[in-house]
Amino acid sequence: MTQPEATTTNDARYAVRMTGVSKSFGGVKALQDVHLEVKAGEVHALLGGNGAGKSTILKILRGVHAPDTGTTEVNGKAMTAHTPVEARAAGIAMIFQEMSLIPTLTVAQNIFLNNENKDAYGFIDDRTAVRRARELFASFGVAVDPNALASDIGAGARQLTEIMKAISQKCSVLVLDEPSTALSAEDVDKLFDFIGKLKADGVAIIYVSHRMDEIGRIADRATILRDGRHVITADMAGLTLDSIIEHIVGKQSKGLSGIDRTGTRRGDPLLELKDLSGREKPHNVNLTLYAGEVVGVSGLLGSGRSALARVLFGIDPKISGEVRIAGKLVDIKSPKDAIAEGMALVPEDRLRQGIVALHSVKANIGMSVLDRISHRGWMSAAKSDDLARKNIEQLRIKTDGPDAGLLTLSGGNQQKVVLAKWLATGPRILILDEPTAGIDIASKSEIVALVRRLASEGKAIVMISSELTELLAACDRILILSDGRVLRDMSRHEFDDPAHQEHAPTSDLQFAERKLQLTLQEVRLNG
Repeated sequence: MTQPEATTTNDARYAVRMTGVSKSFGGVKALQDVHLEVKAGEVHALLGGNGAGKSTILKILRGVHAPDTGTTEVNGKAMTAHTPVEARAAGIAMIFQEMSLIPTLTVAQNIFLNNENKDAYGFIDDRTAVRRARELFASFGVAVDPNALASDIGAGARQLTEIMKAISQKCSVLVLDEPSTALSAEDVDKLFDFIGKLKADGVAIIYVSHRMDEIGRIADRATILRDGRHVITADMAGLTLDSIIEHIVGKQSKGLSGIDRTGTRRGDPLLELKDLSGREKPHNVNLTLYAGEVVGVSGLLGSGRSALARVLFGIDPKISGEVRIAGKLVDIKSPKDAIAEGMALVPEDRLRQGIVALHSVKANIGMSVLDRISHRGWMSAAKSDDLARKNIEQLRIKTDGPDAGLLTLSGGNQQKVVLAKWLATGPRILILDEPTAGIDIASKSEIVALVRRLASEGKAIVMISSELTELLAACDRILILSDGRVLRDMSRHEFDDPAHQEHAPTSDLQFAERKLQLTLQEVRLNG
């Protein structure tokens, strides 16, 4: 089949014009007659819930998928081959939400993959790649070891590597799909400064994020998709947070501002830490966590938030200090010990650490309690099915059924499966590391509401998050970490507006978020 000849239009305002784009996968319509227009030198937010079609239309733009119908023009020139090579030649660079790093390659090798530096003899010049990678990170104001394997660095460093990989190419269109998922607030500020420079140079930025505070700060216009269809394109100045949520969800919703934090009763101490220290982090952490309480943990990237979770759960060794559970001194040396003491950890990296992506919903939920759903080494299909159906109903997991593949679920529903897997163990203490990362506003509200419900049932919950709005919506107290140390232990009420009278719930949450942000900045400067 011959490709149609490329054509050029005279409308120079638009760096990207996608018109009437439709795409189906196995009979499922992912996109139906969608259009997207992005001007040169603007930041254009692409919004929608999980499954709305955002990633599909971006993969069509990047040449990963070919559309069934519709046209795509980049800088006035029609794309005809719909391949990554054509997209790269057109000046399109993209950071994928799923992360495209190859774990067995170094950071520098990943950044310049398919764009390698060559020496005078045509061989790949890794030394130059390391130098250039170091320069890229330095220009961004961060330090990541270019020689480290991608498999050995944390989620935040991997995210930064993805960003460097995209900006290492000269591009006229930069697509950022959830670029801040694993970044600290400070690194997000650096990212936005860099986006501002690209925008001033005339680069078109397509920005995808579920963090509404970021969208309000960075975007000029927004296009909202729902169920694979175009809903609205408008200037950000004409959109309120409530109207954005309504367009995304399809109905009026208070989002996170509607979460009820009342109705829980603080019980007896369940988890007590005294001078807890790990090999590198944390340092001398003291904490008492009560039944029915949600304690948030905040701090910059590298502050030791995830390190605290790993030491608590026995993944990393405890060097000194004491841990008591329900008043009993315990020595947790492995995750098996932690589970036996009634603890559960929902890890930061859902895809790599929380699920087996190629298995079914049922298999994932049952894997933490195989001893309970098995007899003489044989798993009971009936017990496994009953456990899955019970959790699907209780957690409102949207799926075709227990046997559905996990990859057919949205990010929010995958996260519910991870929670279901650990709730099946009957834990008293839940440690949630970035539980709302990369999921849409409606799913975030459901996850946070679930956290509050679990607290009302008497569970003690530690919630680690870089998303300040989610912490404020979910938590009774918030700890602020810096360099592995707890520098602040603050009641949620300390972030309320003392002059509150007739504020809307959304305004109250925004006030609290600004106050928490200022507190984090103060800790960074003085801590």
